Amino acid sequence: MEESRREFLKLCAAAGIAVPGVAAAASLCRMPAARAAEAGKAIRGRIPKAVEAHYYETVEANRVRCMLCPIKCLIDDGDRGDCDVRINREGTLYTLVYGNPCSGYDGGMPDPIEKKPLFHFLPATRAYSIATAGCNVDCTFCQNWRISQSRPEETFNFNLPPKDVVAKAREYKCRSIAFTYSEPTIFYEYMYDTAKLARAQKLHGVMISNGYIEHEPMARLCDELSGVKIDLKAFTDEFYKKIVGGELKPVLNTLELLKEKGTWFEIVYLVIPTLNDKLDDIRAMSKWIMKKLGPMVPVHFTAFYPTYKLLNLPRTPVGTLDNARKAAMGEGLKYVYVGNVWRRQGHPGESTWCHNCNKRIIYRTGYRIRENHIKAGKCEYCDTQIPGFWEDEKE
Repeated sequence: MEESRREFLKLCAAAGIAVPGVAAAASLCRMPAARAAEAGKAIRGRIPKAVEAHYYETVEANRVRCMLCPIKCLIDDGDRGDCDVRINREGTLYTLVYGNPCSGYDGGMPDPIEKKPLFHFLPATRAYSIATAGCNVDCTFCQNWRISQSRPEETFNFNLPPKDVVAKAREYKCRSIAFTYSEPTIFYEYMYDTAKLARAQKLHGVMISNGYIEHEPMARLCDELSGVKIDLKAFTDEFYKKIVGGELKPVLNTLELLKEKGTWFEIVYLVIPTLNDKLDDIRAMSKWIMKKLGPMVPVHFTAFYPTYKLLNLPRTPVGTLDNARKAAMGEGLKYVYVGNVWRRQGHPGESTWCHNCNKRIIYRTGYRIRENHIKAGKCEYCDTQIPGFWEDEKE
């Protein structure tokens, strides 16, 4: 059977074989790796002094079990977990990506918060976005596979400890710091310390995640975060096992935990033709959300485009997204969106409509906010409270 890309890269690394094209200093912002290196800002394969990881236990002698995510890797001395960034050295588990991001022009980049997407969180503000190499799953449709499926030795990395991330966020006049692009769970220690420091300095932390994390670390992280976006990649175990390399139940558990903790969160469902676009599954998911999370949770149906290992499938038709949105709203969800649909005047599903008076209260085209009729967290027309994290009621 053909090796997965992650397995292939591991074999190459073990054999000392370089893989051209794997490292990309800032592919996320279309900056060539060479340009970053020449600028003296990024160093290929830079790994700082390792920091002891959180959430692991000693099994026997120098063998440890990572307890951060549901995989719970059993790691021998000298080996790494599936994420490729946590290593066992003589019975102590270390992270290799603390303060070691590989995104943007200088370690991170300012993004509109709507790009995450978070539509009910500080609209029209910017988030300073950071990521490191590595991930704890292997989605065949990952758009950021060049970093998520790489080791930190294979990417161009920046020296950016938490205090410098906060400083950069202020420099770019960002209201929040987003842990994004790859899976933030795998750089947990870096994320946690940065979010805690940001909170102390009145900046918000947001986690853009696959939700594949254990209960205790997520609960602790919620105390420092202001918002979370969870990719609910499908509503069947078959999809998760075959296409993601994970399981559905831990993600649902994370969503329920976020509800319990009162942390603001939104859900994104990437609609992939033939794989997770069945309306019956979407209705089942919507019913679960209604029952467990409530009708006010924003749900985004976004369009897939061919990438990574799924180059054989077509882009998602707009009609498929419209049908998914209609099905979810038919089950009672109040704030359902469509994304990755580019129209000059916008798509109705990109905008926010008051669940009480049905008037458009945020008019969006892509990531741009054209009109905002939410004041102090309420609809400007009928004074109804709109669910979300709104600047003028939280600041």
